[in-house]
Amino acid sequence: MDNASYIALSRQLTLRRELDISANNMANMNTNGYKFEQLLVHQEYGAPAYNAPIRTPANFAYDNEVGRDFSQGTFQITGAPLDFAIDGDGVFFTVQTADGEAYTRDGAFTMNAEGMLMTQDGYPVVGDGGPITMDPKKGQPAVSEDGIITQDYQGQAERVGKLNLVRITDMSDLKKAGNGTYTLTSNATPVPATDARVRQGFLEASNVNPMIEVTKLIEINRAYTTLAGIIQQQHDLNKSAVERLGRVT
Repeated sequence: MDNASYIALSRQLTLRRELDISANNMANMNTNGYKFEQLLVHQEYGAPAYNAPIRTPANFAYDNEVGRDFSQGTFQITGAPLDFAIDGDGVFFTVQTADGEAYTRDGAFTMNAEGMLMTQDGYPVVGDGGPITMDPKKGQPAVSEDGIITQDYQGQAERVGKLNLVRITDMSDLKKAGNGTYTLTSNATPVPATDARVRQGFLEASNVNPMIEVTKLIEINRAYTTLAGIIQQQHDLNKSAVERLGRVT
C-alpha cells in the first residue's frame, strides 16, 4: 500500500469518529444544557522511510481530540419552580458527585424527601454553604437573579441558600464526566460568577443545530465512500502492475 492509500485510510479513520460525534450531537439535541461537539482534525507529517529515498513525505489526517462549543443555548419556558437556567456564557451550577465537585448547565433540578435540591441523576446541588436543603412543608422556593433561594413561611421570605454559580476561565480545562456534568482536568480554580443571572422556570436547550448536523452526516458518508473508492482504485492499479510485470518476466 502506497502513500495515497495510507492517506485515504487515515482520513477514513477520522471520518468514522466524526460520524460518531455528529450522531451523538443529534441524539442530544433535546438534552438540557448539552454543548455541541466536533472532532478537531489536523495534518500529521509522515516522513518517508530512510531506505526509500525516492518516496516523498506525506501529510496524514490526525485526530486531535474533541472540541466543544460552550455558547449559550436558547431558553425554554417550563414554569416549574425547580427549573433554572443560567444567563451567561462560561458559567455553571456546582453539584456534588461521588468523585467530588462537578459542573453542569442542566438546571432541571428536583427535591428529595429530605428537601435536598438535587439533579435528575441524584447529585446534590451545591450552594454557598454546601448542599442546599429546603423545607418540604413550606412554600414553593423563589430564586432571585443572583441565585438566592427563599421560601415563604407565615408570610415571610426565609433565605434557604444561594446557588454556587462559577465561571471557568479556560474551557479547555473541562472534561466530560457523564450525566451532563464536567470536571476540571487541571488545578485551575473556578471563580464566582457575580455577573451571571439565574432564570427560574426556564431551562437552557442544547446549542446543537439539527440542520447543520444532518448536512454534516451526509457529507461524512459521501467523503467516506469517495475515499473507499480511491483505495480500491489504488489496489486495482497495483494489482494490474504486478500482473503486467509477471507477464514481462
